[in-house]
Amino acid sequence: MAETTGRIVIDDTYYPGQDLYCDGAVEDEILEIVRNGEPGRYDRVIEERKSWPVLYHLSRLRENIVSWIPLKKSDRVLEVGSGCGAVTGALAEKAGSVTCIELSEKRSRINVARHPNCGNVTIKLGNFQDIEPHLPCDYDYIFLIGVFEYAQSYIGGEKPYETFMAILKRHLAPGGRLVIAIENRLGLKYWAGCQEDHLGTYFDSIEGYPRGGGVRTFTRAALEEICRVNEITQYRFYYPYPDYKFMTCLYSDERLPKVGELSDNLRNFDRERMLLFDEKHVFDSLIREGLFPLFSNSYVLITGEPLPVVYARFSNDRAPQYAIRTEIRKKEDGSFEVRKIPQTKQAQAHVAGMAENYHRLEETYAGSGLLLNHCHMEGAEAVFAYLPGRTLEEALDDCLDRDDEEGFQALFNRYRQLAKYPLQGTLCNYDLIFSNLILTQQGWNLIDYEWVHNRKAPAEEIMARALYCYALGSGKRKKAGLGLLAQIGCQETVFEEVAEKEKAFQKYVTGERMSMTEIRAAIDQPVMPVADCCDGYVLAQERNRIQIYEDFGNGFAEESSYFLSGRYQEKEIVRLELAGKPGLKAVRIDPALDYCIVRLACLVADGQSRTLYDRRVQCSGKVLSADTVVFGTEDPGITVSEPGNGIVMELEVIRITKEMAVSMAGGDTGDGGGRRHKGLAWFHR
Repeated sequence: MAETTGRIVIDDTYYPGQDLYCDGAVEDEILEIVRNGEPGRYDRVIEERKSWPVLYHLSRLRENIVSWIPLKKSDRVLEVGSGCGAVTGALAEKAGSVTCIELSEKRSRINVARHPNCGNVTIKLGNFQDIEPHLPCDYDYIFLIGVFEYAQSYIGGEKPYETFMAILKRHLAPGGRLVIAIENRLGLKYWAGCQEDHLGTYFDSIEGYPRGGGVRTFTRAALEEICRVNEITQYRFYYPYPDYKFMTCLYSDERLPKVGELSDNLRNFDRERMLLFDEKHVFDSLIREGLFPLFSNSYVLITGEPLPVVYARFSNDRAPQYAIRTEIRKKEDGSFEVRKIPQTKQAQAHVAGMAENYHRLEETYAGSGLLLNHCHMEGAEAVFAYLPGRTLEEALDDCLDRDDEEGFQALFNRYRQLAKYPLQGTLCNYDLIFSNLILTQQGWNLIDYEWVHNRKAPAEEIMARALYCYALGSGKRKKAGLGLLAQIGCQETVFEEVAEKEKAFQKYVTGERMSMTEIRAAIDQPVMPVADCCDGYVLAQERNRIQIYEDFGNGFAEESSYFLSGRYQEKEIVRLELAGKPGLKAVRIDPALDYCIVRLACLVADGQSRTLYDRRVQCSGKVLSADTVVFGTEDPGITVSEPGNGIVMELEVIRITKEMAVSMAGGDTGDGGGRRHKGLAWFHR
């Protein structure tokens, strides 16, 4: 039966009577949040809770993956797997009607509570297979956001993904579009050390899922093959960055990322990750080689006629009055245009101010030779001409790559002239950075002038910020930027001042809200640099060695000692079997080359069992029990006298810090109060 909750209709005709999957108590927590708080408060709640599920389900950045699609009020939309409604509101705001299919009643209640005024939404509760036969075949859009990868679990058959697409295709109206957002099986983040998004295992997807599981993601080629099997010939791939969950930029084959653009790569909100390499530098290499589409972390596949948007950048993590979206659109005549679109009603004044800035800066830069990219308003959107060409940032990079110091200096000298111009006036173009200047045959063009103030700032401040932003891109850029600071009369320490000002500026723009980088840090999932881990492993292995000294009557000597072959792992039970030798008086066993605790699981000498309390067993540490000793020294040793026909020892070693070792040993480092060298008589019985 259909139940109206708020203005949303919940149809439970096909509901099996219980939720077959659930994230547990966190769903109750999220339901409480949406019932008791305004949507505008979700950002603060995310910061307060520091929880991955709360961030994932309630962040408004989740809507970015669909909000750029030009839905019309005449469009009928089907959303398969609507969950807690992360994108339902964005669809309902633009479409005529939205039908959701969702198996979980709890999640549907959350969706209803967060969208109480969406009267054009119907949620059908139940299994997709039960509901699908009763769906109409006239949807203009069908959305699967993070859903297609689960087809193997509920569609069945030998080719569940091909079958799933075929079923969905039946329900499209003529000219309708299928929209699939999904992770790339070979996404660069997986090579760099992120765990697979669904299974939580390292390298599972790039190895071809050898451990099984009910989820599959795909490469671009594999998705294209699924389209081919279903006789879908019209489709386009988009590349959401960093991924489709919290997309900030959307690229396409007509506007791929440029070198230096992809620097926001630490996105492990849900679990710990390794860091095998710097993804930014590898992305830059892939971009240069034309391989980015193969290694994009996620895909958006849209079937049907191409959409006009070829690029989008979202700046909606800002305060409401500054929240905008930048798009590059392809017009019917094949040319392109750039649009700045307010994401909130409060941001409309900010966007309108860009057209005003255009006219004000035209006067300011008159006679400088700097061209301003034309801007005019169409409704609430600011429309700019699209200028093909290289940015000043790209031109400088090219000089660095070719070791063209003269060319690099010439470009910067020209920039200095513009930064100092005019000498009179009160306007400050705070965003005169290298990436906002396009070099064309007609000259230098300023393409973005969002941040213009009625405050004249020193040219040195503007240039220092530009150099700072440029230096963030790479070590090579930073070295070049530091070299130019002296030319504008600044010390190298100015970068520290600029960094603090930039931080304050970003906080002003975001309304003091936390950035996604800060949220990731607050959720506190560790990033483990593999280089450091390898160094630590090598060091541990070097110290996890057992050294043997033998005394034939002249004491122990370093030059006659030897290491047993192989290294052991901590907490591993290590068994030693040392044969007796004629004239052997004592044997010293050094269990590690570090502070440690050692437990003797077994000690047999000359056929007799011994403990640490035996007079024929001495240690350079504090004996805690008959089988355990702590060594407050980096040179631990257990000396066994009268070994007779041999020694059998089983021991377990745990390395600990110096401070812990000394504390447990009661301040006794086992060296008699001074530095003890191996081979001294102290060890000889």
